[in-house]
Amino acid sequence: MARAICLRLLTMAPKTRAQLAQALRKRDVPEEAAEAVLDRFSELGLIDDEAFAEAWVDSRHHGRGLAKRALAAELRHRGVDSETVNEAVERLDPDQELETARRLVERKLASTRTLDTQARTRRLAAMLARKGYAPGLAFRVVKEALEQEGLEIDDDYP
Repeated sequence: MARAICLRLLTMAPKTRAQLAQALRKRDVPEEAAEAVLDRFSELGLIDDEAFAEAWVDSRHHGRGLAKRALAAELRHRGVDSETVNEAVERLDPDQELETARRLVERKLASTRTLDTQARTRRLAAMLARKGYAPGLAFRVVKEALEQEGLEIDDDYP
């Protein structure tokens, strides 16, 4: 029964060992049976938290523009251990993260043109914050983008 549950879940989408263990607990699979199946699936490479974390980081950073902090939180929420999380997110190059932040601001910039400069700054920085970017980086990227439009931004804002 545990084997069938895990196989069905893995055919829908990749899962972490913790996610599969939780699903087995919900279905009242005995602990020993669950561990045996999870161990065997790990041996066979059907469960690989490291590969899951790497793929997650690549996919969510490129697809959604998420920063390291948000990616780490999502992986921890899925039961990936801290060491694996750290290894996966550290693969993201800081320059790549900066470029992604700039691209996100660039895409959103036009829709804020009717707002005053302070409101634009807040809105764009908040969008980056929701995606896990540090406040300093967010305001630096927003300031650069607005200055390219010829707007003056106070250095002490916010």
